[in-house]
Amino acid sequence: MSWPARIGWLALLAYSIYAASLLDITWARLLIGLEQGANFLARMFPPDFSRWKLLLHDLSESLEIAIIASAVGIILSMPIGLLAARNLMPDWVSWPARMLIAVCRSFHPVIVAILFVKAVGFGALAGVLALIVASVGFIGKLFAEAIEEISLKQVEAVRATGAPFLNVIIFGVMPQVLARFIGFSAYQLDSNLRNSTMVGIVGAGGIGGTLFAAFQRFDYDFVLAILLAIIALIMVSEAFSARLRATFQ
Repeated sequence: MSWPARIGWLALLAYSIYAASLLDITWARLLIGLEQGANFLARMFPPDFSRWKLLLHDLSESLEIAIIASAVGIILSMPIGLLAARNLMPDWVSWPARMLIAVCRSFHPVIVAILFVKAVGFGALAGVLALIVASVGFIGKLFAEAIEEISLKQVEAVRATGAPFLNVIIFGVMPQVLARFIGFSAYQLDSNLRNSTMVGIVGAGGIGGTLFAAFQRFDYDFVLAILLAIIALIMVSEAFSARLRATFQ
């Protein structure tokens, strides 16, 4: 390792120790936290599934939020990603589209959900709108980058036939990126399902609100039941996404 690299690693180590001291990160606090965490886990067992109807209702709402937000977000992301592709669009078109994508990606879905709860009130609508924004920010960027990596030879071949712009997109661009679009969309659905359980914490619908209320009531056995239900839902979603990606690849 060269001397500049060693100095760089030493500087990084020194700053990490300095930052840890500022943030009051100490072994004593960590040991106390481990003991409290063990007590907390002990109070969670056995999980309480007696309110299974409430669990199913809230999980169903989270699933509906994720599916609606993913569908609308993907539909909106496709034209926005196309407009943001710098190899197909002039700068005066691609830059505003890229700025829109960047704005949508600037905040965590929970922060956006807080804004929509203030705008449209508590409930699933705020969660759906928040996850649509998150979908456009994430999928729109991936769509644009996928289009920028295509071969322009096929695009030029379609243009040479005198085809209109829409046909150039359908026959010159889409065949090269469709499989990746499907993969991105499946991943976004999976991501929205996770996020739909979080936005409920701020009142945007789904099972997150029930989870937060259970924490506030110190109802830890029900908390564990909710967490296990969320894990089961995420695992099913993961299996579905993997199957969907494998089908189109």
